[in-house]
Amino acid sequence: MTSTTSETTSDLPAIPAARSTTCPLHPPTEFTRWRDEPGLQRAIYQGRPTWVVSRYEDIRAALVDPRLSAETIPPSMLPKDSENNTPVMFARVDDPEHHRIRRMLTRDFTFRRVDGMRQQIQEIVDSYLDVMLEAGPPADLVRAFALPVPSLVIAHLLGVPDGDLELFHHHTTVGLDARTTDEEKAQAFGEMFTYIAELVERKKHEPGDDLLSRLVADHVVNGDISPETATVTGAIMMQAGHETTANMIALGTVALMERRDVYERLGHTDDPSVIANIVEELMRYLAIVHSQVDRVATEDLTLGGQQIQAGDWLVMNLPAGNWDPDFVENPDVLDGDRNVRGHLGFGYGVHQCIGANLARVEMQIAFATLARRVPGLQLAVDVKDLRFKGESGIYGMKELPVTW
Repeated sequence: MTSTTSETTSDLPAIPAARSTTCPLHPPTEFTRWRDEPGLQRAIYQGRPTWVVSRYEDIRAALVDPRLSAETIPPSMLPKDSENNTPVMFARVDDPEHHRIRRMLTRDFTFRRVDGMRQQIQEIVDSYLDVMLEAGPPADLVRAFALPVPSLVIAHLLGVPDGDLELFHHHTTVGLDARTTDEEKAQAFGEMFTYIAELVERKKHEPGDDLLSRLVADHVVNGDISPETATVTGAIMMQAGHETTANMIALGTVALMERRDVYERLGHTDDPSVIANIVEELMRYLAIVHSQVDRVATEDLTLGGQQIQAGDWLVMNLPAGNWDPDFVENPDVLDGDRNVRGHLGFGYGVHQCIGANLARVEMQIAFATLARRVPGLQLAVDVKDLRFKGESGIYGMKELPVTW
């Protein structure tokens, strides 16, 4: 068993770790060593020494261990309601409160509900491709397609009125665009938070067939949750529904450009199971949530042969876990035929991504439609000249120049 040892901050690597400029879609090379060495790796994460969990089975064990808490955001960082109470961020609390609020949202993310949105999502995907193709090459696929598609999908799910879509899209695009400054992002998210708070209030009197209307009518009005908690929930949905899917579409396109056979197969198949499996393999291969799933120990425990003390922080190294040879053979190969059931792209356990069904459908439609309608798509610059968001907790692209 490996014991906790003292170390100085300067001795430790940082998470997220830098990726190779020659293989930017691959996890950092040192992750192989971190998996192979006994115990867990120590690193600096968000300014503090943290245990990095890199083996597939260790990550799965950690994400179902009740001694590891998801409550990692200090209350001081959350907004206060009118009575100075802290709204509940359901993704960052433990059961039973996590389960109580998550259950209020589940019906909007069931397979049946999301499958019923396919036609709407297809129309959104086609509309943005229409504009991009009409304008002609070259194009920035992030701004022209990857970002706005999930933007409008989540807007419709939340119940943003058509008359507000332009305002909604502006604030979310500015807030999530890697080229904006931190001050511009903060202003955009603050304005979006204010907008969602006003929308929650409006839903009390003008309900619709949408997530926020149901949350207000079923749970805010009767006091199950506060309006501020509903607002925080809407903001989480807005951000998570944008950034992860947008980055997956962009990064997945780069991966498919490196595997033209898989891209061409997507463009020629009508088999939904083939499309779905390629998307699952892209989720495994890319694992874009590379440093956001963290936990704090509430008591002493042992994980992966490592002694963990109460109060220690841990971060789940999802890219390393998804590339663990004990999980899949030849993990560095994008294989659209492999069985990747159980991959960690959406997390694992009770906090597994609530929007997984929606993200899957968005990506299935986006990738298949792109491959079918733009078969000659190719990068407009060399891979080494692409700009990646390696410093972010969500791995992604600042832009994606393409031509056809």
